[in-house]
Amino acid sequence: MKLNLNIQPLNTWLNINNEPLIISGPCSAETEEQLLTTAHLLAATGKVSVLRAGIWKPRTRPGEFEGIGSIGLEWLKRAKAETGLPTAVEVANAKHVEEALAAGVDILWIGARSTVNPFTVQEIADALKGVDIPVLVKNPVNPDLQLWIGALERINGAGITKLGAIHRGFSSYEKSSFRNEPMWELAIQLKTLCPELPIINDPSHICGNRELIPYISQKALDLDMQGLMIESHVDPSVAWTDAKQQVTPAALSELVDRLTVREPESTNEAFVDKLADLRSSIDKIDDILLQKLGERMAIVEKIGEFKRDNQVTILQVNRWDAIIKKGHAFAKALKLDLNFTEKFLELMHGESIRKQTEIMNAGKVAQGIAAEQHTEVAK
Repeated sequence: MKLNLNIQPLNTWLNINNEPLIISGPCSAETEEQLLTTAHLLAATGKVSVLRAGIWKPRTRPGEFEGIGSIGLEWLKRAKAETGLPTAVEVANAKHVEEALAAGVDILWIGARSTVNPFTVQEIADALKGVDIPVLVKNPVNPDLQLWIGALERINGAGITKLGAIHRGFSSYEKSSFRNEPMWELAIQLKTLCPELPIINDPSHICGNRELIPYISQKALDLDMQGLMIESHVDPSVAWTDAKQQVTPAALSELVDRLTVREPESTNEAFVDKLADLRSSIDKIDDILLQKLGERMAIVEKIGEFKRDNQVTILQVNRWDAIIKKGHAFAKALKLDLNFTEKFLELMHGESIRKQTEIMNAGKVAQGIAAEQHTEVAK
């Protein structure tokens, strides 16, 4: 099912100097000098289309730096006047929206901690009614696609048609190299549901460190995202917030130069024909895979019936361990990613358990229905 959003194309509401769209600036506006110096250095690269800066910062615990506040909007206004760069800030309530609009901010974005709360998003949406301004919506902190979609729908419902999404990764209990797990599949699902929706990647918040930013940036572009939001500071070593994930304007310029921008489609007939042939081969294999999965699940049902008739539990841990070990060995031989293989096996195993549970409980459900009917008759 496609999302029914009324959206204007990105290039009709934002003048992109170069492709991809680069939104950059400090995580937090700290001082007027810091912001203006960073802004001028970014503008001088010729690669940045929008200047961003955090004015209000939602912090996990009280007492931490929560942003410079409204005075930072005046610094942004001056930076815009001196560099010509349009400006963008995060808003988290109606008051933020009103102050940002009054200060002439060009683009607003809704942060991950706000997107997670429909009440907050609706408050922002209500404050935006009758206003013609671009709004970008970051994914919620937790991996919930419906929350992300709901936030986009609320803002669009307020009449905002210059609308985009920001993919900044999702929090996870599992420790990894990333501050926030990319979980690319959720961004891809959103793009599939609404192909016309611009999606900007935020590698700074995904990575949490500057070393991984080039890798994530390239992958985002390879997945046909329309741009990047990268935090930049004149001197990241003394940044008041998120020092490790900010880059200098010079480093940003080098990073952008190294990116490869690919086209989503090709008009080359030989390429199109070859791609169609390869996709046809994949389609045939997919058909066989689904057929084999159907055959596998038919056997699973027989196993479920056999276990039921012999009073044997559904789950046998030793059997599952054997499947995983065999799967790992087979994956290595076939040069398949072990993580992908394990997830695939877990999906099949989960469906097998569901089917066998259904079979085990079928008789009890029937007995329950019969008992209810008997009770009704007795009444």
